[in-house]
Amino acid sequence: MILLQHVLHQDHPVDILVDGGKIAKVSAQPLDVPGAQKVDCSGKAVLPGFINLHTHAAMVLLRGIHEDLNLYDWLTQIWKIEAKLNGETIYWGTKMACLEMIKSGTTTFNDQYWFAPHARQAAVEMGVRPVVSFVFLDGGKPDMVLRQRDACERLYQRTLEWGDESQFAISIHSVYTVSEENIVWASEFARKHGLRIHIHLAETHQEYEDCKKAHGGLTPTAYFDSLGVLGEDVIAAHSLFLNPNDIEILGARKVNCVHCINSNLKLASGYRFRYNELRDAGVNVCIGTDGASSSNNLDILEHMKNSALLQKAWRESPREMPLGELIDCATVHSAKALGLDSGVIREGAWADLSLIDLNNSYFLSPGSVLANLVYTAHSDVISDVMIRGRWVMQNRVVPGEEEILANTREAIKQLQ
Repeated sequence: MILLQHVLHQDHPVDILVDGGKIAKVSAQPLDVPGAQKVDCSGKAVLPGFINLHTHAAMVLLRGIHEDLNLYDWLTQIWKIEAKLNGETIYWGTKMACLEMIKSGTTTFNDQYWFAPHARQAAVEMGVRPVVSFVFLDGGKPDMVLRQRDACERLYQRTLEWGDESQFAISIHSVYTVSEENIVWASEFARKHGLRIHIHLAETHQEYEDCKKAHGGLTPTAYFDSLGVLGEDVIAAHSLFLNPNDIEILGARKVNCVHCINSNLKLASGYRFRYNELRDAGVNVCIGTDGASSSNNLDILEHMKNSALLQKAWRESPREMPLGELIDCATVHSAKALGLDSGVIREGAWADLSLIDLNNSYFLSPGSVLANLVYTAHSDVISDVMIRGRWVMQNRVVPGEEEILANTREAIKQLQ
């Protein structure tokens, strides 16, 4: 048992008892629990751990390699380098990504990348909760269609031996990289086995227009829906180019849409994410960083700030994406998308927590901790991170950091 004493929660001091990996008690009155490890959190605030709902974790290996390109030119270059990836490089790249995510308060991430067993192993060893997937990307090539199905089934059988510290999902890369027959097969396979479906959706205007031309006027959203793909088990990254009918479909199907602002801005894909419309239609809106080769970091806090600022700017209203809703997008909404009892500080929920060091200039003002954290501070004010009741960072120290840095440097050399 761990007892966090005198920690600020929603700007009020509380004691939090952690037992069995979960939050056992939240009390405004001091707790005295015999046998508990007591941690004095005076001068610190507590937040739920952030959940990064869309990323390609090991892409930290490719950061800064190809800049100032649009999505399709960037993908063409990145795919050439990705051909050199192997299980070991993915392992160390994912460890590096987990190190970055821990230091910025992320406790769970939803990954769409290669060599899923190696990525999972890396994350579990770091204490971070991963969702890894088999990625369908067949380019419409007949030989690849059947090969990917076979590989997916074999990987799924391996996942049956995995513990509950991770999840397995099915990824359908996009409408322009996966054949219709595999889109249907993959989604049916996922539902047969109770797996979540992770897709890129309507990321660029070109994708939107090309899909309409190829599929009788159907937008990417309408096309996926016509194939029976969309549902509350779908996590749809980007969801940027949507018409009113698309938004109605996404709301009716209760899809989880992920806003990836930094990547969309950097690749000039677009910036008018329809947050209000999606929220009001019943969509569960979440936040993700995308891969660090296009975002270019995995710092959810930075992405939260940019998401809110852009909503306020293009809608010309400072009231848009208010703080409470913003934090929900990075925590409880993303937990809901993954079926996790996390992303919230509540008795019975998983103890996925971050402690914020308030002893610095960023928190001197009388403003709320959340306001100063999002709009003023940086992620280095996050001093301690707990996942499933276990410390993965204390006083900004993550065990094994030097080894991870050294081995990641070697992995990068293999890609050059």
